Amino acid sequence: MHEMSIVAGVIDSVVPAAEQAGAERVLGITLRIGDLTEVVDEALEFAFEALTEGTICEGAELVVHKVSPRSICFDCGNEFDHDRFHRACPQCGSLETKTIAGRELEIEGIEVDLPE
Repeated sequence: MHEMSIVAGVIDSVVPAAEQAGAERVLGITLRIGDLTEVVDEALEFAFEALTEGTICEGAELVVHKVSPRSICFDCGNEFDHDRFHRACPQCGSLETKTIAGRELEIEGIEVDLPE
């Protein structure tokens, strides 16, 4: 279950940033995750709840924006959406393609509670 290590990495990045900003607690974390990372939503949520317990992230809302796979064809230049298995260009049929979206795993933003 690589979701545990993903969440651990997110917490390792978010907590110091929030503390440095003087936050009392983290209210929300927004992630951008590509479909090709094969992250399981339920496992990610479980890992988030388990690993945030006892941290300033405990009780924070986890928001995930999914990114669909997208590739570009080297032969004709066509950009196209696809699933995990079908990366052939729908315009010319070429298999000479490169994935340009769908592998992201980024912290898009955090929302914190600052003292007044």
